[in-house]
Amino acid sequence: MEIKIPKEVRQHSESIFFGLSVRQLICSALAVAVAVSIYFALRNVLGRETASWACIVAAAPVAVAGFFHYNGLTFEQFVWAFIKSQLLCAAPRAFRAENIYCMALSGKGARYDD
Repeated sequence: MEIKIPKEVRQHSESIFFGLSVRQLICSALAVAVAVSIYFALRNVLGRETASWACIVAAAPVAVAGFFHYNGLTFEQFVWAFIKSQLLCAAPRAFRAENIYCMALSGKGARYDD
């Protein structure tokens, strides 16, 4: 009998149904609900084949949200960090090098008000 233990405790995720976590299960169920509702709403308007493609396009982002992890961030956390860094706090950043050794020898100390 072999018991697999993850290298880090943070990597552990409890599986509920078919090896899926609660988050993955909820997102999968929502993706199925979105796909079914899109199909029944568009099958008479666009035809069956086009409606099935619309189902895939509409349900894919919802399904991916449950399985997405990037540097320990979930999909919502990643989107918020992206919006915050690219839109809300986006500004040109100026780089000023300070020679700490030279300042220490001259006795001026660190200047933060420049």
